[in-house]
Amino acid sequence: MAIGERIHFFRLLRGMTQKYLGMALGFPEKSADVRLAQYETGSRTPKADLTAALAQVLDVSPHALSVPDIDSYVGLMHTLFTLEDNYGLKVTEQDGELALQVDFRKNKDAARLHEMLWTWREQAAKLEAGEISQDDYDRWRYHYPEYDGSQIRAKMPPEGLI
Repeated sequence: MAIGERIHFFRLLRGMTQKYLGMALGFPEKSADVRLAQYETGSRTPKADLTAALAQVLDVSPHALSVPDIDSYVGLMHTLFTLEDNYGLKVTEQDGELALQVDFRKNKDAARLHEMLWTWREQAAKLEAGEISQDDYDRWRYHYPEYDGSQIRAKMPPEGLI
């Protein structure tokens, strides 16, 4: 998903108009909505300082705005192939279902991704068990890794397996 789509997603999630968000960023009232529309449609790409400002106004991490381009299935597949190369991601079958697994023994980066995914699973389990609200879960996701205060340390593989 391109950055413009992420801006649009979070703007709507926060109940903001393009004009409101543009003015909150300091654009003149006359052109605020036009400027935001340009970013959301991808005709303009915000620079790093504007991305940081957008993230602050939208109350998310800048990382939540800058995600890999997965607008097509082919782009998504190539993203997954890169994760296989860099982090040991594997497609497996479990009980007739497809699953993605991380081979944490591949390298240090794969072990770190494995730890991060355990943390994600823990937060998702808390949501499923009713221990946290959907808002709490979304706050954790949209601020990751900055918003990690309530997180319990991720489970690590047994000693000697890395």
